[in-house]
Amino acid sequence: MEKVLLNAKKRTQIDKAARSLLRREGKIPAVFYSKHHEPIPVEVEERLVHPMVFTSKTHLITLSVDKDKEFECIIKDVQFDPVTDRIVHVDFLGLQKDEKIQLEIPVQLVGSAIGIKEGGVLQHMLHKILVECFPSDIPAHIEIDITDLKLGQAIHISDLKPEKYTILNSEESMIASVTHPRVEKEAVPVEESAEPAEPEVIAKGKQDKEE
Repeated sequence: MEKVLLNAKKRTQIDKAARSLLRREGKIPAVFYSKHHEPIPVEVEERLVHPMVFTSKTHLITLSVDKDKEFECIIKDVQFDPVTDRIVHVDFLGLQKDEKIQLEIPVQLVGSAIGIKEGGVLQHMLHKILVECFPSDIPAHIEIDITDLKLGQAIHISDLKPEKYTILNSEESMIASVTHPRVEKEAVPVEESAEPAEPEVIAKGKQDKEE
């Protein structure tokens, strides 16, 4: 796993106005929390956090608060602006080397499936896998080779054989498959008669009246 150093400053103002001001200055309000520490509100540079969020890898972060204290952590949660998709808040989760942690790891499919050459379509259903492991064993991503995946076949959680971490997803969960392409049926035009048929109820009513 890639390790990175991230400098942060402790926040003294935590109200909404202070958070909005930080964002206008290109900074992100964040919180570091851990079972062994009180939560610490911090601010970090958006330009430094951006590549850690928009990536297919998991980073192990050394969070340096005021260049005084350092904490090993990962990004646990990210909040985005619903309109601009900009990062508006980040949660950092502290790690202890002797304690296991549960987190989602990105899935990377490698290779070109045989089934695609057979006319199939690759479906990637599970993009992250929930694992439990020690911090030193956190994988940057889970790489899955789909080269031998044929048309009509699929890869499930049960097909993976990890050594340094435990997968918590259901064994039946499907990660990827090669399926037959969808064939859209053409709509059959309905022939219209020259004159619309009069409903039976109305026709019967007229006949009764005439009698």
